[in-house]
Amino acid sequence: MKKAIVTIENQSGLHARPASSFVAVAQKFESEIQLAKDGNAINAKSIIGILGLGVSLGDQVEIIAEGNDEVEAVEALVHLVNEELKHQ
Repeated sequence: MKKAIVTIENQSGLHARPASSFVAVAQKFESEIQLAKDGNAINAKSIIGILGLGVSLGDQVEIIAEGNDEVEAVEALVHLVNEELKHQ
């Protein structure tokens, strides 16, 4: 199991377009991936789940992956949040 905590720096949080981008990257991996906030964990490959978490600017979330490509999955999602989603 691989985990990482990231702070959301996107002005709109993980809503609509950023959530869609997050799901698209998560779906590229075979590992089971969860996104957790405030003790609630959801399937990170589900846009409905991500939108339901209500992730806003400044929130800390935990990315949790388990499977053959867990390290790559977490690294890709951390990069997405820290670099690419800042500008969406």
